[in-house]
Amino acid sequence: MIGDVVGEPGLAILEQKLPGLIAEHNADLALVNGENAAAGFGLNEECLRRILGAGADVVTTGNHVWEKREFWPFLDKEERVLRPANYPQGNPGRGWIRLEKAGVSYLVINLQGREYMTPIDCPFTTFNSIVESQWTGNSDRHPPCSAFGNTPAPDEGNCPALFCRALALVDFHAESTREKEALGYYLDGKVSMMAGTHTHVQTADERVLPKGTGYITDLGMTGISNGVIGMDKTICLDRARNQVLYRMECAAEGTPAVEGVLAELDRDSGRALNLRRIRSFAG
Repeated sequence: MIGDVVGEPGLAILEQKLPGLIAEHNADLALVNGENAAAGFGLNEECLRRILGAGADVVTTGNHVWEKREFWPFLDKEERVLRPANYPQGNPGRGWIRLEKAGVSYLVINLQGREYMTPIDCPFTTFNSIVESQWTGNSDRHPPCSAFGNTPAPDEGNCPALFCRALALVDFHAESTREKEALGYYLDGKVSMMAGTHTHVQTADERVLPKGTGYITDLGMTGISNGVIGMDKTICLDRARNQVLYRMECAAEGTPAVEGVLAELDRDSGRALNLRRIRSFAG
């Protein structure tokens, strides 16, 4: 899973590094957050094609996905690009995708936080609704099972059997670290991996939660690593010092890097076995 791609520098380093990272680690699935790819704000068709061309299987996004109105039709047209699922119904696009690759079934879900952000629909209940929509049993009650595997889980009650049949991966695009950790524990044992995005600063808290879910608060970003969250330092300093909302621009000079996490997942149990942060520089 690769953190937010920021502008042309982010696209260029992704194209340079992602194919090699996939090959080096024999990665089965590559997820890339692309919401800042088009000059730092939003996505367009060219940027999407470049990210997919670099090896991404699914492109996730966040609040900036709406910046380029001309891109909205592609949210309906291209199933491999997601927008957060908890935007209200009626918006373009989809918030999750079920796909098969290398004999494994995956469910990728894109959610957005609400603390310090637009108060859209609840990410917790939206997740539950997605799970319910994927249930294909013959009963309106789920048989008792653990989230991972098919063994009884008395502490879970009637747990959806979805994760007995798919490795579920969640990109939670959120500002609040508290909200990210809270959702992480809520999803523990229900998904294989949850990674936070949006803040562009890679956190050093990658771990496997008690019930088997891989977790990191933020993947970081893909772009100029010695700018300010990938943006021009001078403009960001002026915004902070003068309290004037000058429009930020991508950093044009500096050291580009790809940041994210490599997760090893057990195909049979769905549990995360280990996680390792990725920070790969140009050259």
